[in-house]
Amino acid sequence: MLLPRALHPVAVALSALAVLLSPATAHSASPGDTVALPVHDALAELPIRDEDRTGYSRDKFRHWVDADRNGCSTRNEVLIEEAVTAPTVGANCALTGGSWYSPYDDAYFTVARSLDIDHLVPLAEAWDSGANTWTAKERQDYANDLDDARALIAVSAASNRSKSDQDPATWQPPAAGYRCTYATDWITIKTRWQLAIDNAEQAALTDILNTCPNSPIQVTLAR
Repeated sequence: MLLPRALHPVAVALSALAVLLSPATAHSASPGDTVALPVHDALAELPIRDEDRTGYSRDKFRHWVDADRNGCSTRNEVLIEEAVTAPTVGANCALTGGSWYSPYDDAYFTVARSLDIDHLVPLAEAWDSGANTWTAKERQDYANDLDDARALIAVSAASNRSKSDQDPATWQPPAAGYRCTYATDWITIKTRWQLAIDNAEQAALTDILNTCPNSPIQVTLAR
């Protein structure tokens, strides 16, 4: 059974109302609580500190597991959920047919292997920003986060590999029209997992948001 991965528009509207009535902040919330606040405020609440990649290995984030034991890995769960045209799911969760939209480059694809599943905040970036202190279970949960639709997205392999482990200070989606969403989702995922940002990252995110609406975010804290 697939986990829900999308926020309904009504929920977004309610989050805006929550901000006006009783704004919750990441500082005063606990894991499992929902935080609702304007994106500029969410950015301001993220702790700022230098990044440290000492000891990082991608292997420290066990990814593409089959958490619900339905035969489909996290990768295929995302592909199935995000398909514009649903693929046929065969034995061992083999996908045939279907179509997908890659928001990074504003392009459509009809072959699943042409797509990568991107960790919006890359694993190495998460490590640099605080995941180096997490347990192995927490890192696995991060690498396979199906509980928030913004954490993992299907994008073209070319754009994902161009991005690699970069943050918004050095890489932004080629599709300029997606950059407001990208910055907002980046801040949301860092809030969800209580990750820090560095000075260059903060400056880049601020520059992007200065061209965007100060939209409310709503996110359930994972940590």
